[in-house]
Amino acid sequence: NLKAARAQAEGVAERVEQAKASLLPNVSLNASRFFNDLSRTQNNILGVPTTSDERYFSYSQSLQVRQPIYRPALKLGVDQARAQYADAQALYAREAQSLGIKVVEAYLQVLLAQETLSLLDAQHRLTVQQFESAKKRFDGGAGIRTDIDETQARLDIVEAQQLTARQTRQTALLQLQLMLQQPVAGVLALDAKALKPAAFNALTVDDWLSRATEKSPDLMALRSRLEAARLEVHKAQAGHKPTLDAVAQVTRSGSENVTSPQSSYTNRQIGLQFNLPLYAGGAVQSVVRQALAEQTRIDETLEAVRRDLHIKLQNEWRGVTEGAKRMAALERAVNSSDQVVISTQKSFQAGMRTVLDVLNAEQQAQQARRDLAEARLGYVASRLRLLSLTGELDAEQLGLTTPWFPVQ
Repeated sequence: NLKAARAQAEGVAERVEQAKASLLPNVSLNASRFFNDLSRTQNNILGVPTTSDERYFSYSQSLQVRQPIYRPALKLGVDQARAQYADAQALYAREAQSLGIKVVEAYLQVLLAQETLSLLDAQHRLTVQQFESAKKRFDGGAGIRTDIDETQARLDIVEAQQLTARQTRQTALLQLQLMLQQPVAGVLALDAKALKPAAFNALTVDDWLSRATEKSPDLMALRSRLEAARLEVHKAQAGHKPTLDAVAQVTRSGSENVTSPQSSYTNRQIGLQFNLPLYAGGAVQSVVRQALAEQTRIDETLEAVRRDLHIKLQNEWRGVTEGAKRMAALERAVNSSDQVVISTQKSFQAGMRTVLDVLNAEQQAQQARRDLAEARLGYVASRLRLLSLTGELDAEQLGLTTPWFPVQ
């Protein structure tokens, strides 16, 4: 899509040059040479039809220079081509930012899958330890068979989850490879400390909407399209207006007719050519109505996109502001869950808790870590999407994310 948008922008840029060229002098050269074979039949002085054959060459050369003086549609065409080029540039910018967001989201999907798999591997190791501990206690006569069965069941569940997580990671990797068009073995982990949510100025929704209204590629494209449609209406209305051209022409010809086959002529002309449309069967009015309908359609589309953008901005703004709070809450939840695991293990050793309680506490701790990782990645995605909606996700902004993913 990005290459197609770039090619489209390059193609539309040529329309501007073509429109400008229509305002410049047009120079043309026409030349011809013919062999004439003429049979002529006419009555002689006696009234008898007589046929004679004439064979000769004729030629003509004409050099013409035409300069538009008053052609409203041509000037409007230049302005319209510029509006169309602005539209194509905005669409290219949108595709570039959209591709950037898609790559980032695919990257984050791989990272989330890796985090999930890492947490499941850790949970698997803990469950195996619990399983071996339960067997030892049972073999030593201090444990019960239920502990072994419950630990084995939990171990089977974790192993099934590991298989699903590996498949999810592989699918996400393939998706990222397709976007980057190169092999990807893995991705760098997120450095949570480098995010620094407090340092990011979240502003207000109205502030972001104001910035998006000015810089959003979607709105810029539609505004340019609306301007082009408005100019198309004026061009259609110009179909009623007269045109005036300055014309200079030099013509050389020879043997134009059979009565003077050896003659040659040079004709020089300079002057003005005026054209006034009088009646075209209602075609001009129809074109005007068509252009007005198209202008209305784009205007309504622009308003719909503006409303949709407002909703998207609110969602991503909440994803940033509330995401920062959610990360802080989940960080506390992880610390609390780790403390619960320690307390449950001590209670189990004292005989006040079962092995199932320990497994549940460990699973809760791992789930809290997964929720925290998901919240962090969601915050990153919302922050970048917010910049994309305002048309500010450029190479410089993407470069600022480099410290978030340091090389291990």
